[in-house]
Amino acid sequence: MYDDLSSDYDHFVDWQGRLAAELPFVERQLASVKTRRVLDAACGTGKHAIALAERGYKVVGTDLSVGMIERARANAAAARMDVCFEVAGFGELGGMELGTFDAVVCLGNSLPHLLTPRDLAAALVDFAACLRPEGLLLIQNRNFDAVLANQQRWMEPQSYQEGESEWIFVRFYDFGSDEAGGVLTFNMVTLQREGEGAWSQKVASTRLWPLGRRGLTAALEAAGFHSVTCWGDMQGALFESDHSPNLVVTAHAV
Repeated sequence: MYDDLSSDYDHFVDWQGRLAAELPFVERQLASVKTRRVLDAACGTGKHAIALAERGYKVVGTDLSVGMIERARANAAAARMDVCFEVAGFGELGGMELGTFDAVVCLGNSLPHLLTPRDLAAALVDFAACLRPEGLLLIQNRNFDAVLANQQRWMEPQSYQEGESEWIFVRFYDFGSDEAGGVLTFNMVTLQREGEGAWSQKVASTRLWPLGRRGLTAALEAAGFHSVTCWGDMQGALFESDHSPNLVVTAHAV
């Protein structure tokens, strides 16, 4: 899915607005452990990693999608920033000889792409292996407690225009059955046209495990993390399971 989306992804996200809203909170968390080196796991097109590098951090970004990493490298070159981007998925990071990090960030609802408790446990142990003692792990997921409780199938459409080119992005979930372990299907419809021409359409889909607060905090503690704290968004609001937009979690390695 993300190889297919890599060419359009930076049109889908309002990066200027998103980074302005999120980076103050991210930097407060990084400052709490005197961070110099950051690993951005599931970095996508690299926008968070590049923004942190611009602020003086030494950053490595990893992603399982070759297309996303290619786009991230191009974005870093355009910004004239020295950021290392490597193709790697969850569970593979500790064996890549990337060094030890003061902080690992995993943003943009990336962790729910792990579909089983076993895969989640392996990823969290892998994050811990990348961190120095008392290093910080920062996770941003969708608040699936609210999604499931309220059957929130549809997300706000996004649009983007550049010259004569126009894009519309529509996202929605198909809810899984109990027999499927409650796994969701996440769908993105991309509409694109040039000028007043006909719209082209494509649909990309992937599965997600709707991991809630209790499951994630328990998995973090089982992986050896401590001081687990939850927020409801990337501005530091209190987490409220019934309506917070995000589940944002920080934890510290042993």
